[in-house]
Amino acid sequence: MADEALFLLLHSEMVAGLYRAAEQGEGENGRCTTKLESMGFRVGQGLIERFTKDTARFKDELDIMKFICKDFWTTVFKKQIDNLRTNHQGIYVLQDNKFRLLTQMSAGKQYLEHAPKYLAFTCGLIRGGLSNLGIKSIVTAEVSSMPACKFQVMIQKI
Repeated sequence: MADEALFLLLHSEMVAGLYRAAEQGEGENGRCTTKLESMGFRVGQGLIERFTKDTARFKDELDIMKFICKDFWTTVFKKQIDNLRTNHQGIYVLQDNKFRLLTQMSAGKQYLEHAPKYLAFTCGLIRGGLSNLGIKSIVTAEVSSMPACKFQVMIQKI
């Protein structure tokens, strides 16, 4: 329980610190999102390396996505993804109806515009994990109502 609280506080401070520095003229807001995504990418690479060292090889792309939704998500966010959808052409949608990094914010519409900056790290986390498993991807996030969010993973064929 303590490690979860520390993770939530660390994430919140990373976001606040980067955006505070941008407001004081040390950077641009667009760069903050990129920095958060880059941090998440590196963390995702490291976590996947650690989590998969004792697992068998994955059969296919769908197997990897199931691992991300079940094992990876459970380890990081203490719950599985609520819904995984695919069009079987390289696009996956991961839906979390009670995303931990957004539950601290009010469920009202007034904070909806601030939600994307709290999702950039997680987009990087997913992209970094997939990258270390040999899948190049683009990950985007959207929030239509708090604290639910959807992560869209577009696999890039090499």
